[in-house]
Amino acid sequence: MLLSVSAVSSWRQPFADDLSMWHRLGVQTVGLSLRKCEELGLDAAAAAVDADGLTISNLVECGWFDLTEARSWAATQQRWRAAIDAFAPCAPWCLVVTTGGAAPLMWDEAAACFADAIAPVTAHARDRGVTIALEHTGSLRVDLSFVHRLRDALDVAEMCGVGVCAELSSCWAERDVDELLGDDRVVHVQLSDVAQPSWSTPDRAVPGDGDIPLARLLRALERRDYSGAVELELVGPRIEREGYERAIARALDWWAERVETSACR
Repeated sequence: MLLSVSAVSSWRQPFADDLSMWHRLGVQTVGLSLRKCEELGLDAAAAAVDADGLTISNLVECGWFDLTEARSWAATQQRWRAAIDAFAPCAPWCLVVTTGGAAPLMWDEAAACFADAIAPVTAHARDRGVTIALEHTGSLRVDLSFVHRLRDALDVAEMCGVGVCAELSSCWAERDVDELLGDDRVVHVQLSDVAQPSWSTPDRAVPGDGDIPLARLLRALERRDYSGAVELELVGPRIEREGYERAIARALDWWAERVETSACR
């Protein structure tokens, strides 16, 4: 498994500061924020990543569809196609997306609408060696998605011919999660911890600071010889209070210790 660091882990920090921080921390594989890249300019962001010799695991913070208004889909489709084109030379990588909210549609109606909306982007991505990965969200974020379980994400992905991004902080307590993580449609994994109790979202923690059985979940990925990225996506008030660089550095240390321990098993 390849460890990546997401630009979402330094959510309020601009693209140039991300580059400097990654260099100081020795990070080579990164997940980019489309929002930050667009602020700089897609071509300039792609050139900067290339100049620094970074490997891209995914592009996230991509926005979402208004599934209740088909006439609005073209703008989102064009935005995602532009992002794919800008970073296509860095492929393979994943475009991580959420569905968008769907109320007042019923679940099956929303899934059908999402399949129609994503189809042109999926074809465009496939032609350029890029994978679409559908991310599920916590059930409090119905504005971002109608897909709140890893199991449901796998079902929608099957309908749409895309992969799945497994967000461990959202699915760790799900029934049969170890088995679900063994599904080949899981092509990207977001890693963080959750310290209970918490009454806000997102409220993620550095791995090892919370209650998620991360070692067990990672072993489930290892059993299927998962070769995609496991990406640190640390976001929320805990990370803001600690500071991005310190939190990410501690997460990298946690991963290094885990890798060394695993090698000795």
